[in-house]
Amino acid sequence: HSFCTLLPVMGIVRSRLHKRKVSGGKTKICRKRRKHEAGRLPGNAKLGPRRVTSVRTRGGHHKVRALRLDTGNVSWATEGVSVRARILDVVYNATSNELVRTKSLLKNCIVSVDAAPVKSFYAKQYGIDMDKKNKRPASKNDKAKKAKKSSAVAKFDVNKAPATLKRKWAFRNRTHKIEKSIEDQMKLGRMLARLSSRPGQVGRADAVLLEGAELQFYLKKLEKKKK
Repeated sequence: HSFCTLLPVMGIVRSRLHKRKVSGGKTKICRKRRKHEAGRLPGNAKLGPRRVTSVRTRGGHHKVRALRLDTGNVSWATEGVSVRARILDVVYNATSNELVRTKSLLKNCIVSVDAAPVKSFYAKQYGIDMDKKNKRPASKNDKAKKAKKSSAVAKFDVNKAPATLKRKWAFRNRTHKIEKSIEDQMKLGRMLARLSSRPGQVGRADAVLLEGAELQFYLKKLEKKKK
């Protein structure tokens, strides 16, 4: 005779019936779980070649869940512009160092992004080539790296700009100033940014470049970590 045992199915529930009351007493559960209270497993988005999946939600709608991401829209608040940039590494997360070790992409985590698209914008907007500012004798390795980068981001030649654009640059540069920490990062080729989107909910890793007091705060944190 064949027989099967029925085991109670455990699920992820978002209701608070299983939690204790504020007074500390237990809540008496007098009903079964509801579909609208059901939870789902976290996506745990990590750094890697883009891989997203679609999840059906209440009302037949869909949300995009990112599993792996390596690019995102990075916005520069003071300039009022956003560029598509590559995410290079996860460098800090206030929750846990474990999330840094596993390169987990979560909202408000600090990542380092490729500075090439930002430098390209800066050259077009102000006529200042950050690569020329940081000139030093190039080695063979540097030349090979530059050849790889040039295929990814088309470089803007400041010297070939028309006269009308040069006049605009002269007018903008009268009042424009750039923060030294941001300039240093641009020269290094890596910039710190904070994730502003929720990859597990929207399937994207959009970020905001760190500036001012916020940038100084995280630079200090990273210096402490090195020590």
